[in-house]
Amino acid sequence: MPTDVIMPQMGESIFEGTITKWLKKPGDKVQRDEPLFEISTDKVDAEIPAPASGVLQEIKVAEGNTVQVNTIVGTISADGESAAPAKTSAPAPQAPVASENKEPPKPSAPPVAARSEVETHDEDVRSSPLVRKIARENNVDLSEVPGTGLGGRITKQDIMAYIEKGPVAAPPAPAPPAPVSRPTQAPTPAAIPGDLVPMSQMRKIIAQRMIESRRTSAHVHCMFEVDLTRIVNLRNQLKQGFEQRNGARLTFMPFFVRAAIIALQQFPIVNGSLEGENIRYHRHINAGIAVALDWGLIVPVLKNADELNFLGLQRGISDLGERARNKKLMPQDVEGSTFTITNPGQFGAVFGLPIINQPNSAIMGVGGITKQPMVITDRDGNDSIAIRSIVHLTLGYDHRLIDGAVADQFMALVKKTLENWSEEVG
Repeated sequence: MPTDVIMPQMGESIFEGTITKWLKKPGDKVQRDEPLFEISTDKVDAEIPAPASGVLQEIKVAEGNTVQVNTIVGTISADGESAAPAKTSAPAPQAPVASENKEPPKPSAPPVAARSEVETHDEDVRSSPLVRKIARENNVDLSEVPGTGLGGRITKQDIMAYIEKGPVAAPPAPAPPAPVSRPTQAPTPAAIPGDLVPMSQMRKIIAQRMIESRRTSAHVHCMFEVDLTRIVNLRNQLKQGFEQRNGARLTFMPFFVRAAIIALQQFPIVNGSLEGENIRYHRHINAGIAVALDWGLIVPVLKNADELNFLGLQRGISDLGERARNKKLMPQDVEGSTFTITNPGQFGAVFGLPIINQPNSAIMGVGGITKQPMVITDRDGNDSIAIRSIVHLTLGYDHRLIDGAVADQFMALVKKTLENWSEEVG
């Protein structure tokens, strides 16, 4: 009997996923646990392994389609079975991006049971815990929100559009989408000037979260210039031996993370978050480390970073970055951050004004490290000009929780820690 390939549930709060790429085509041999297809969810992009060895018999859900978890998306036949390997279910064409960033339900292949577009009733509103939380915080009756997800499920896009525009009449059922050319298999298609291409699932999520954060937090930024010469020289001296001893590259990021941890311990409000009219003071520091990918941006989380030594920070940061780039992150790897650090300086930016990663209250941006002339005052008060390694650090913070004086004191401590680094690197 053929083995069904199903859309996995990548977390308790995840109910659907988008197939972004099939790594095999019908008729190809596959090995158990070999990457078979890629998916995108509200949390992560991930490679999904084959559940069995054999031949990919049929693809039931084409690239670009979003289906609920546990939906059969393909089948694998045993090596000896004479399945029709060249058969592929006709792909449902991807509809153009709808207004309000909502994606109409796409018809699935015949073997997948068709679902009614409206199954939502007052006694059984289909939605995720996140949607219900947003509804409670905004006093929204979910029975009045039109759901565009499979089976009439109310998605995050639906509730955010409803809150932004107010109650509107439910739109009529959309006509079957006209056939369009399928996008290239690359995660982010190379656009030709003048072309109109649909946003990827990850790009839609990033867009929604950035607008939501701007609408939620009272953003203020402060910037500090930091003399990083001591750390630059220390890293140059130790990086070769560090890698030989520990099997990990010595980067600048753990220095910034460690300095932020020290300051967060002194100013716990910066590590807090707003819950209604209450402030949550988190017991631990879960550092979100923004990782730039070829197809978007993701923020994996280094849990309990305050309990790690310098080597632990470096190993944890390297592990999260590598798994993010190889699509090996799990939903729990991107949840629970209490403070975020992003590094636009790796691409040459002098500094950035980052948007807060909700529900955090602050985010620290690390600019590029450059050599600049600086006036140096010695112990006797004599001034001289020297070439120093300078970095500009920016703190974006929620002014509802954090006063400007507290933000400045926080960053002053980060600056002092970095300029007078004395901790063992390992």
